[in-house]
Amino acid sequence: MDTSSSPYAFIFACLLCTMMFHAGTCNFNNRCSKKDTQTLLNFKKGVMDPSGVLSSWSTQQDCCEWRGVKCDTINSRVTQLSLPCSTSLPNYIEKEDKSHCLTGTFSLSLLMELEFLNYLDLRNNDFLAIQFDSVHNQNYYNLSVSIRPRQYLNSSTLRHLDLALNENLVINSLQFLFRIPSLEYLQISFVDLHMETNWLQIVTTLPLLSELYMSYCQLKDLSPSLQHANFTALKILDLSGNKFHSELPKWLFNLSCGLSDVFLGSCSLTGQLPKVLLNLQHLEDLHLENNDLNGSIPDCIGELDHLQYLFLGGNMFSGFIPKSLGNLSSLTYLNVESNQFTGVVSERNFAKMSKLKNLDIYSSPPLIFDFDSHWIPPFQLENLGLSFSGPHLPAWLYTQRSIQGLSIYGSSFQAPDKFWNFVSRVSELSLEDNSIDGNLSNILLNSTVVRLSSNGLKGSLPRLSSNVAVVGLSNNSLSGSISPLLCDHKMLNGKSNLVYLDISLNHLSGGLTSCWENWKSLIHVNLGSNNLTGKIPISMGVLSNLASLHLHENKLYGEIPPSLQNCHILIFNITESQDTYPPA
Repeated sequence: MDTSSSPYAFIFACLLCTMMFHAGTCNFNNRCSKKDTQTLLNFKKGVMDPSGVLSSWSTQQDCCEWRGVKCDTINSRVTQLSLPCSTSLPNYIEKEDKSHCLTGTFSLSLLMELEFLNYLDLRNNDFLAIQFDSVHNQNYYNLSVSIRPRQYLNSSTLRHLDLALNENLVINSLQFLFRIPSLEYLQISFVDLHMETNWLQIVTTLPLLSELYMSYCQLKDLSPSLQHANFTALKILDLSGNKFHSELPKWLFNLSCGLSDVFLGSCSLTGQLPKVLLNLQHLEDLHLENNDLNGSIPDCIGELDHLQYLFLGGNMFSGFIPKSLGNLSSLTYLNVESNQFTGVVSERNFAKMSKLKNLDIYSSPPLIFDFDSHWIPPFQLENLGLSFSGPHLPAWLYTQRSIQGLSIYGSSFQAPDKFWNFVSRVSELSLEDNSIDGNLSNILLNSTVVRLSSNGLKGSLPRLSSNVAVVGLSNNSLSGSISPLLCDHKMLNGKSNLVYLDISLNHLSGGLTSCWENWKSLIHVNLGSNNLTGKIPISMGVLSNLASLHLHENKLYGEIPPSLQNCHILIFNITESQDTYPPA
């Protein structure tokens, strides 16, 4: 039998090759096409690569094995190019250091040359410009030039394009999108598009577009009076962070494509939330936070059965919080903080929210909580933020066994021992700018983050467990020595994780103690504006990680101990302390 024409021939050959491979005699390798190899090498020539991300890109290795490259298993043509720049910076670093990322200029002719490319991800790099023309043509056309894209680009396979977070990249025209009709996913957030005034008309020409992310692109025109936008497959729309200064667009509520996620936070939107919101029956995620929306929330919002995330905080909504919200049985996150709501909130506002995990319900002045004292919510929250009017915390709070974050602002209430025992299970506790009738003298704080500033709390300082990393107790009425907090080591188990301590603006007195050797992890210490006396103890020199020390407005005297020279990055504030001098 002629096995070369048999449908089983290929399988037989593979099995035979596998056995021969294990014997060391088979070298079966479909190599990357020469055309794709040369295209990628030309791309490499056009960019700067300070970290050697593209170091594996050489003719010594099959391009299908290069970093960030994937090929089709049948014809070995390049189908994916994924070169995002990863960073691992802390959250408090505002500006990323991208000195290790790819930079320079690249050409979108890449999409034409790589004929089978369906996935391109250059996210979070530092590209400065894009060019349209062929990588072999030196007569480049910058995007600022008015061009006819048909001449330079023709891709019918690309489905996924991600250029987001290239914050120095300016794209003056999106006309190149006309030549990518297959595009399903477009992510260009944080790319400067301020020159593109026809962005909406262009992206609506993409018949398969399902996800559109254009947040913080400096867009200005939302076409609010346009009745219809020709999105036929759109599910996710993210335009957050653009300053539109307009009302919500009419076309948004006339979409018939089954839109599920809308992100329009921080867009300077004005006007009211219309009742035609109900047209978006498939809506799961609605972000309208931090705008200038006003008026009342329409009752029909309770009919959006699929809604899971509702963010309305940071607006000027007024009136009552509708009871119809309680019908949103799929809701997991509700944020209505920082508005101008009035009236009563009761269990009827949350009646069917069995899946609710996160709730933020601040208002100024605080809302009146009128919950049945025996009500047991259908939900178990993970995060809760609230402000309320009344002397007592809502009784249902104590039924929440899964809370990891609790924030209470602008409220007046009593805090009995039962409350402090309850919050000892909370990882992040933030009670600030309240009027709390509570005494901390015999309290053990156990949360990782504890913010208790500006509450009028009384008594002596509390004790800390080894779990605590951040403590803010400033601007209260705490008195006595700092020893209860620093010198009771029973709960530390030989280890402290405390990095931030602020007990300024209280009525604390006595010396600075010599118990600092147990707090070597400290980075920030603020003891300012108290009545502390005596000398700075030598033991503070063991705080080798200390970067910030504030002792101002106390009654300290004597020399600064030489041991503080061990604190190599220390910023020292002793302004208005009495008779405190550096050593000679």
